[in-house]
Amino acid sequence: MSTITLLATLDQAYLPRLQVLLTSIAVNQTDTSVELYLLHSRIPEKNLTPVARQCQILGFSFFPIQIPESSFADAPVTRTYPKEMYYRLLAPHLLPGHVHRILYLDPDTLVINPLRPLWDTDLDGNLFAAAAHTGKTELANSINQLRLGTDHNYFNSGVLLMDLDSGRSEIIPEDIFRFVREHGKELLLPDQDILNCLYGNRILELDDAVWNYDARNYNNYLIRSSGTCTMDWVMSTTSILHFCGKSKPWHSGYIHRFGILYKHYMQLTRRLGFSPE
Repeated sequence: MSTITLLATLDQAYLPRLQVLLTSIAVNQTDTSVELYLLHSRIPEKNLTPVARQCQILGFSFFPIQIPESSFADAPVTRTYPKEMYYRLLAPHLLPGHVHRILYLDPDTLVINPLRPLWDTDLDGNLFAAAAHTGKTELANSINQLRLGTDHNYFNSGVLLMDLDSGRSEIIPEDIFRFVREHGKELLLPDQDILNCLYGNRILELDDAVWNYDARNYNNYLIRSSGTCTMDWVMSTTSILHFCGKSKPWHSGYIHRFGILYKHYMQLTRRLGFSPE
């Protein structure tokens, strides 16, 4: 089987979250090799050592890439729009040319079943595969369509399967920078809004209940599936849990039911000697 190639883009504060994610991948994706590319701007090399050590022990290949400040000299950059927000969309231009396909995962995701079926998905000529958090009990999708003037579902950018070869010819950095200059004040979730506005018609839609399950919305999934998406179903079928929103399971007071599962992987990561904070 081919190697699964993963992408993370984060700052130093999220390195412990990446370590928990890596543990969850190692536990649930045991039949193939994994390599991880990390795009960052200012993480000191010494702070990457725990991740490098974990990858070595797990048998993953690790390729951290520090992006030079000069790479985004022409990009609109503010506190609201830091240069890091561009990394996942511009990954085709930031990663080595021999990398042809990559799976981006937000560091606040958890893998609880194999990734292989997603990795092997035929993109059918699309630039990306992604999921939209839709359903008759959720209004955000329709609101975002109206807000952005799009005619497709509003895709979440936390899980993205990317065709890098097509992206190198079709994703033009200046197009993205120009869009931000012209519409920056209208963007609520900047990189996600950019993805939907510029490339929403080039996205293969995935089943969010399997590949980008919003961990806050168990009851919504249960209702919209007419009772199919029970806890047993999630544990056997869902591959990626996404802890969306400001409330996170590593913080005290997290109220949603999958928080205990995240804490289990945190403890397992510690037990393996990787010690996430």
